[in-house]
Amino acid sequence: MVLRVDLARWGQTPEDLRHLALSAPHARTRERALALFDITQGRCATRLAERTGRHPQTVMGWVHAYNAQGPAALAFHRTGGRRPFFAHSAKPSSARWSARPSARRPPHP
Repeated sequence: MVLRVDLARWGQTPEDLRHLALSAPHARTRERALALFDITQGRCATRLAERTGRHPQTVMGWVHAYNAQGPAALAFHRTGGRRPFFAHSAKPSSARWSARPSARRPPHP
C-alpha cells in the first residue's frame, strides 16, 4: 500500500505545504508540513522518519490526520505536561534573587 497525501481534497498543492513548512509559527508544525511535502515529492515515510528521529507510525499518523482533517491537523497544540522551564509569561526564580538586596523581600520571621 502506498502512502499518499490527499492534497486535492483540501484544494492544496505541494507548494502550499512547502510554504507552511517555511512560515508556520511553531517548529513542530513546520516539521510536519515539511514531512508531508517530502512525501509528495516521492520520499519514503519510513526513511523520512529515520532521518528525522521520529517513529514511522508518527509520520504516517501525520499523513492520515492531514487526509482526514486538512491542513489544520498539522498545527501543533500543547496538550499537557509541565510548562517549559522558561515560559514567556513567567520570570525564572533566579531572576528574583538577582535583584539588589534592598529590593528583595525580607525573610519570614
